[in-house]
Amino acid sequence: MIPAGGVGSRLWPLSRANAPKFLLDLTDNGSSLLRQTYDRLIDLASGSVMVVTGEAHANAVTQQISELRGSDLVLEPSPRDSAAAIGLACAILHRRDPEAIIGSFAADHVIDPVDEFQKVVREAVETAATGKIVTIGITPTEPSTAFGYIKAGESLGIEAAPSALAVESFVEKPDARTAADYVASGDFTWNAGMFVAPAELMLQHLQAKEPKLYEGIMKIADSWDTPNRDDVMHSIWPTLPKTAIDYAVAEPAAAAGDVAMVPGSFTWDDVGDFDAVARLDQEKSGKTVTILGEKANVMLEDSSGIVVANSNRQISVIGMDGVVVVDTEDALLVTTRENAQLVKNTVSSLKELDLTELL
Repeated sequence: MIPAGGVGSRLWPLSRANAPKFLLDLTDNGSSLLRQTYDRLIDLASGSVMVVTGEAHANAVTQQISELRGSDLVLEPSPRDSAAAIGLACAILHRRDPEAIIGSFAADHVIDPVDEFQKVVREAVETAATGKIVTIGITPTEPSTAFGYIKAGESLGIEAAPSALAVESFVEKPDARTAADYVASGDFTWNAGMFVAPAELMLQHLQAKEPKLYEGIMKIADSWDTPNRDDVMHSIWPTLPKTAIDYAVAEPAAAAGDVAMVPGSFTWDDVGDFDAVARLDQEKSGKTVTILGEKANVMLEDSSGIVVANSNRQISVIGMDGVVVVDTEDALLVTTRENAQLVKNTVSSLKELDLTELL
């Protein structure tokens, strides 16, 4: 399953409510992040991939993934956070196959190389088959406070999954000092939100921790492959509690000893801002400038950074290092790579000013 949600406010004005980052080609290779995610997973999933996204993105998702069956496109009437999205997909798949092992992988991550990722996921599947909820841990590159952390313990001794480790605990987005201590210890990995597990085990923990949420998604799942699907979905979905899958399932499951971790031996990035977009491109190309969009409209002199040209205007940047310029038909962003995280403040200000047409 691919949860495809979130706007990506730090990538404004390129990422908008009607064109969120998972629908964009941020790696300049001709495919959106969503399509790249689907292509990584299809061989692993025996041809069965489910996408969970907002109703507003139905057409865009089906255009980008023409192979997707209608019954495998779950459209959320409104955002209810990751526990509802992932939980409903689990429930539908469990109704179809009570023995199903499911994988959940976000639509907006950049991963390389694909064959190494697939190798790790196969180990995660073997581990899940022993009755575990398996996370894929990412080696931290910095003491980030934007991610949760996983503390792993001893090897599980699974022959087909030699890298699999027991998980001692999850910590959700620690403060800067704590994150620095975690990274320095070498005992923690980032929780990148990738799960592989028996659907039944996921649902058992959801029922124990969030019984109202569990009851609601099971009613929707019961109607999913029937003519009543839409009526039941629109009746029950707005009543579901909002909570993250980490709180609803992962943390209590870890406390019960039901969670394992397989280290991710691949590069991973959630492409959270324009600095990340530039870094990914420049690490690959060796250049100091990233240009996306209408490249012919961009003139650079003695400058470095990233320029996104999504309008008909000519853009000239002279004598500026680490610049971020994003030009669209109705909005212009100028900042620096160092301040790229602060773009979300502009989005907050636009909301306060009720300039929703720019969001």
